Amino acid sequence: MPAKNTIKTYTEHGHYHIYNRGVDKRDIFLDDHDYQTFLSLLKTYLSPPVKPDPSSPFKSGRPYRIRRRRDMNLRAEIQLLAYCLMPNHFHLLIRQNTTRGMVKLMRRVCTSYVTYFNTKYERSGTLFEGVYKAVLITGEPYFLHLSRYIHLNPVKTTKLGPLSTSQSPVNYPYSSYHWYLDPCPPQWLNTSLILAHFRHTSYSGFVEDYKLDSQSFVENLTLE
Repeated sequence: MPAKNTIKTYTEHGHYHIYNRGVDKRDIFLDDHDYQTFLSLLKTYLSPPVKPDPSSPFKSGRPYRIRRRRDMNLRAEIQLLAYCLMPNHFHLLIRQNTTRGMVKLMRRVCTSYVTYFNTKYERSGTLFEGVYKAVLITGEPYFLHLSRYIHLNPVKTTKLGPLSTSQSPVNYPYSSYHWYLDPCPPQWLNTSLILAHFRHTSYSGFVEDYKLDSQSFVENLTLE
């Protein structure tokens, strides 16, 4: 029987929770440079394409390497809405504008990252626990709760209610939460779709004054 959420429904303009972890639950990020490399791959594929430089000597036919890099840009096909990288797994919340945007992004990012990781640590073989998992999100409540779950992933709390200052997820450097509190997020991350639901309330309050809505909801979001 296929693992949970490995069989995917590809929908145009669909929102998805994408996640995966290391094989045998091993760490996939061992230092800051590993985290930054994974994020730089997302940035590479999701940033606005660089406009041609009028002063470039390649006015009528760029070298293949440069042209190919521009062709691989996926900004028109997929938007990254939230992310969190943990030592042995990652979570992404995305919106895909085409039916295959998610497939293209994950294939390129994960293949490149595995190559980087295996070269750096002189290893070979599989790094991730099979193919990535993806859940099609239906309904606004699930969409908003999922963004909160992703941003709270680094915070381990055993009690309900507001988080203490030391527990705030804003202190964690490898998630998108701090960009949600910044008026100028990077162009490769779209915070507006979620923040549009909080025009009269605080998104930080929604995240950090967390109370458990239902145990079953949280269980559906955790890695099996």
